[in-house]
Amino acid sequence: MLKSLPRWVRAVGKRPIMCDGSPASSTDPDTWASYPEVMRSKAGDGYGIMLGDGLACWDFDHVDLTSPPAKALELLPDAIYAEVSSSGHGLHVFVESSESSFRRAGVEFYSRSRFIRMTGRRWPK
Repeated sequence: MLKSLPRWVRAVGKRPIMCDGSPASSTDPDTWASYPEVMRSKAGDGYGIMLGDGLACWDFDHVDLTSPPAKALELLPDAIYAEVSSSGHGLHVFVESSESSFRRAGVEFYSRSRFIRMTGRRWPK
């Protein structure tokens, strides 16, 4: 499902850029592209997706991947996609939701106007 959304961008570090290397904005869909366009581009050093319109992400930091947080496991059956974050010590769990964003100890929930850099390292394998 994620690959079909026209919400993709390239990245330099954790900063979103367009396929031509210019800055992308989490609030301007004109700066986003399709997944195939982003994969063809060589701009930056990675890629990611913009959240919103029902696409949200749980961001779990400092996770032991062999013993993940109960909340991450609870989300899996309804998750769109889950992956190991770029640090290698966190998880991104993508879900359908329009709830408001929030932060709590070790976990953040983002639901709009936010860029998430992706790794493609699916979790669990």
